[in-house]
Amino acid sequence: MTQLKKGDKKLINAWAFYDWANSSYPLVITTAIFPIFYEAVTSTKDDGGKVISDTVNLFGIEFINTELYSYVVAISFIIVSLSSPILSGIADYSGSKKRFMQFFCFLGSFSCASLFFFNKENLGWGMLSILLASVGFWGSLVFYNAYLPEIAEPKDHDKVSAKGFGMGYFGSSILLIINLILIKGFHMPAKYSFISVAIWWIGFAQITFAKLPNPKNAGTPKKGIIFKGFRELQKVWLELKHIKQLKRYLIAFFIYSMGVQTVMLMAVLFAKKEIVGLDDGNLIVSVLIIQFVGILGSFLFSRLSKLIGNIKALGVSLFIWILICIGTYAFVYTPNAFYIVAGAVGLVMGGVQSLSRSTYSKLLPETEDNASFFSFFDVCEKIGIVIGMFSFGAIEGITGGMRNSILALITFFILGFIVLLTIPKTKHVQ
Repeated sequence: MTQLKKGDKKLINAWAFYDWANSSYPLVITTAIFPIFYEAVTSTKDDGGKVISDTVNLFGIEFINTELYSYVVAISFIIVSLSSPILSGIADYSGSKKRFMQFFCFLGSFSCASLFFFNKENLGWGMLSILLASVGFWGSLVFYNAYLPEIAEPKDHDKVSAKGFGMGYFGSSILLIINLILIKGFHMPAKYSFISVAIWWIGFAQITFAKLPNPKNAGTPKKGIIFKGFRELQKVWLELKHIKQLKRYLIAFFIYSMGVQTVMLMAVLFAKKEIVGLDDGNLIVSVLIIQFVGILGSFLFSRLSKLIGNIKALGVSLFIWILICIGTYAFVYTPNAFYIVAGAVGLVMGGVQSLSRSTYSKLLPETEDNASFFSFFDVCEKIGIVIGMFSFGAIEGITGGMRNSILALITFFILGFIVLLTIPKTKHVQ
């Protein structure tokens, strides 16, 4: 199998450019413009703009609109968590990481473009587009993340991971600003921004695909490759059972991922329903605050990890997350309070994402089967998100309000913080 040259600056830059390309999806589609569009399309309002009804009907079942959204996104993570271990095992045996990454990239991009046709009358097709866009984005990250330990030495993982997240935050912010100018200044319908995401994602991804090699493994048998993937996963599982630090870290990561990604996916919809007097323009500005502070946060926590170690730096970020959730539940009712929370979320969002990826890569044993190991990482994250999103939606469905769902997030961050403190030290991770 072809070996990648670790530390190659051109290769690292090309790899990090995929963050620039695909981060347009989580910002424009899952965080900023589409949630506002979705809430407007699926709600009935009076002449004064007050919501009369926020329920929708899908297959004869009535849901609160945001409740349904959380369930559909959760299902997309179930699909990714079930498929990625099989595909990762196949990728390691067949040397096809880049091909799988390309497939999911195109699936996600075209699904984003199809959101142009989203409306309440064809709700089922629209929710299918949401589901497939999510599968495409997260599916491609399985193989993207697996390249990290192949292109950089362990000592550089924090820096390289932060570089990717920094480029992602910056690039996606540029696209969001362009769309905001077109929507507010030139009255462009918001649905055209979904097509811009597809073009941006596919277009800039070609920079990454042009540089990343697709290693060949001529000795891989053509028959039984799916079962070989399962056997590879079994081997990885047996290795994980004997690596105490990695096992403990995955448990902590699994728990706190329930909170981190749920905040990212539901923050704007929460603000639309729970913050009085926050208009759409200011809401998108708050998202930009999160983005630009996130760039700073990813590099600040990279520096902090060098000073006190990865585990302690992650612990600091989780402690801040706990304070954010408690503060939001108890005190955030006005736009100004929401802006303060947005800044705090941005600070720790970039840090926890970047450090989570690099800490895991440092804890991995010496292996060529990085895609299979990273599939475990991704499965932990995805199942965690499934629990987080279902919990968030179910609590809203039962209580009728999104604010109560924050109590679940507080629990996830506290438990993740406690488990993180039990991880033994290693030579790479302190």
